[in-house]
Amino acid sequence: MAGTGRAPQGRVPLAVVVVDQAGRVSHWSTGARRLFGPDKEDAVGRPAADLLPVSGVLPEDGTEPGPADLGAYRTDDVLGPDLIGHGLIGHGLEESLGGRTSYPAAGRARLDTSAGPRTRIDVLWWAYPLVGPGPERLLVLAADARQLGAGTGPDGSADPESVVGERIAPGFALHTDFPAADELAHGLPEILPSMSVRESARIVAQVLELGYPVLEFSHHDRVPVTADWGVARRTERKAWRAEAARAAAAGVPSPRLPLDDAEDLEYVAVRERLEFLNEVSGRIGSSLDLSRTIVEVSRAVVPRFTDVAGTYLREQVVAGEGFPDGPPDATTMWHRVALEHTDEPGRWDDVVPVGESMPFPVHTPFFQCMTTGEPVLVPYISEEVGTRIAAQFEKRDIRPLINHRSMLVVPLKARNVVLGFMILLRHQERPLFNDMDRATGAELAARAGLVLDNARMYTYQESVAETLQDSMLPHIEPHMPGCDIATRYLPGTLLGRVGGDWFDSVKLPGARTALVVGDVMGHGLNSAAMMGQLRTAVQTMAALDLPPSQLLRNLCDLAQRLGEHYLATCLYAVYDPIAGELLLANAGHIPPVIVRAADGRSELLDLPTGAPIGVGGVPFESVRLLVAPGDRLVMCTDGLVEVRGEDIGVGLATLCESAAHPAASMDDACDTIIRSLAGRGGRKDDVALLMVRMGGIEPGDVAQWSLEAEPSEVSRARGLVRRQLAEWGLSSVEYAAELVVGELVTNAVRHARSGPVQLRLVRSGTLLCEVEDTDHTLPTLRGAGPGDEFGRGLRIVAHLARAWGTSRTATGKTVWCELAVRRPRG
Repeated sequence: MAGTGRAPQGRVPLAVVVVDQAGRVSHWSTGARRLFGPDKEDAVGRPAADLLPVSGVLPEDGTEPGPADLGAYRTDDVLGPDLIGHGLIGHGLEESLGGRTSYPAAGRARLDTSAGPRTRIDVLWWAYPLVGPGPERLLVLAADARQLGAGTGPDGSADPESVVGERIAPGFALHTDFPAADELAHGLPEILPSMSVRESARIVAQVLELGYPVLEFSHHDRVPVTADWGVARRTERKAWRAEAARAAAAGVPSPRLPLDDAEDLEYVAVRERLEFLNEVSGRIGSSLDLSRTIVEVSRAVVPRFTDVAGTYLREQVVAGEGFPDGPPDATTMWHRVALEHTDEPGRWDDVVPVGESMPFPVHTPFFQCMTTGEPVLVPYISEEVGTRIAAQFEKRDIRPLINHRSMLVVPLKARNVVLGFMILLRHQERPLFNDMDRATGAELAARAGLVLDNARMYTYQESVAETLQDSMLPHIEPHMPGCDIATRYLPGTLLGRVGGDWFDSVKLPGARTALVVGDVMGHGLNSAAMMGQLRTAVQTMAALDLPPSQLLRNLCDLAQRLGEHYLATCLYAVYDPIAGELLLANAGHIPPVIVRAADGRSELLDLPTGAPIGVGGVPFESVRLLVAPGDRLVMCTDGLVEVRGEDIGVGLATLCESAAHPAASMDDACDTIIRSLAGRGGRKDDVALLMVRMGGIEPGDVAQWSLEAEPSEVSRARGLVRRQLAEWGLSSVEYAAELVVGELVTNAVRHARSGPVQLRLVRSGTLLCEVEDTDHTLPTLRGAGPGDEFGRGLRIVAHLARAWGTSRTATGKTVWCELAVRRPRG
């Protein structure tokens, strides 16, 4: 911007220096190098006072500065106290460099350069104190007075007499005092070409609040200062080529290519964009969390590159799912995941709310961008274009938000797949988007697309892994015969949180329940897959009613056959509510805790530890433990009690203490343990917790008879069942119970070689019917034709019973079935 009359141009070469809270240089522009001498590498990190030494005030003749020396400062032009006073022109800068001012300062100083005292320069300077979260505490702008028309004396410094009596002084004024004030404000970030987006925006806001830098003249003219980075070298080289062509035609030597030190405008623009892209790349991708990544991408471009940034992703990307191959079409749903803008708060919220999903019609630039995968530039949104774009938003009129703005739509893609796109809008006061902006936006989108794709793939893989693990973790019934069960599972806190911890319960003959907790070594999909294999094997072998020690032996052999890396710990227990006992075996697992109902005392069970599953060659031992009704058994994995840097004994002691804490319910008891242990710092492993409250089964709820292996005993068995159910008040299941018991006893009598047939009924929420004989052959379901005499018994049992099963015993086999019981009303 030019001044009036004899005033020089207000666009001047500026040195930009930023000083941190320690008084050291944190930013040193190319203009600072030209003005003061040191290169950026030598300047950054050094004390600012060493690089900007104050040698005195102007003039040097020892006379007091007059109004012409001080410049035409007026108190109402300066925001804050008037700094330019008697004897403070040079020392104001010195005080500012020392961080002793809290208000803007400006002045004129004679500084020594690295070339020696006879090369002092006359410098105009502006100093802005900075506040905020960043390390910057002072912004210094400086200009060589010789560039503003002042003459030079014999020593190279400014000669006041050669300016025809006119003095130039730096000052401050609100930028709103000038025509095109908003344009000046938007141009102010050019003074900080390599600052970060947030730092630049914060500093510019403070500069505008404290006062726009101006040049003041003795006749009270004021001109706002804007940066001048020199003449574009493209223009110089074009002129050089023309002159070189004329020289060649005339047969004379070609002129030298100009190598002016002035910054090339084109070079500065390219460098600024590269620095911007580099900065954005450093700011995004700090997390694999998709939501956080989206916010990082949106905030990285506002306000430095654009004023509005709306981000849209395919719904499947947001959900962490896969999506069909091929380009999107007009039916593809796009989810608005972020919207950043510099407009007044709430202006966009009602019209284009975050979280909305919508398709985009074919005629829109958004559809063109998402189908071609290329940026779409709309330099200016006219009324007509804005109306066409707004038509897709139905009842909401977005024209006031987009009309008369410049728009750039850039695709977010990775591996040639369009994941989404960003709609960038600039206010009409800012320069229109151009081809260089389109290239910058495309590069920005490419980098952001890769980061988003990484987050998407992580989210997708995590979802797959968690789904796999959830499918492998059982849904345990809270009530089993004679006991109540509660469980908890917590995923690990490491990347790839899927682990190999599991728990399970299996219903066994004789109203018994098998309880298991295991921990596969390692994390990730391999551990989860191995956990699924071992859990399935445990269920299968438990259904065969193997003793705990034998089951662990078989499981260890299986792990060795599956592979040498199959290692896991396992704790297996069988609870018999009728006998009131536990049978336990351990394979390298942490011991369980038993909480006695009689006195509330808790203790770790002293079990033979054994070796982990998969080691091989180590025996496993079973331990029998008597329990009373109300006793609780707590089984967990080491992720709950083990914390890095802490002895595991501390965690086990805490487990005992928290397990003994009184609780209103089993779920409350589990929550108490989790709060006491899982909240400690340093937990990274996943956690499986299983708690059992052993209620037992009263003798009056069990009826048992011994029958001879004779066909006549079948009718006797039905009569016994009928009388017992009448005594228990379970007449509602009398018919079904007589029928299934008759079929089971008939099979036992027919196939038993010798010995009696045992019949047992157990009342425990359901009615359990068991028949034991001396034949080791397990019965199976089979088809029966119209003329077949046998083969229908087990089909009748399977149809009437809620569940049924068979298992071998030491003397033969047991066939059992479970009937649902309708509780009497009242």
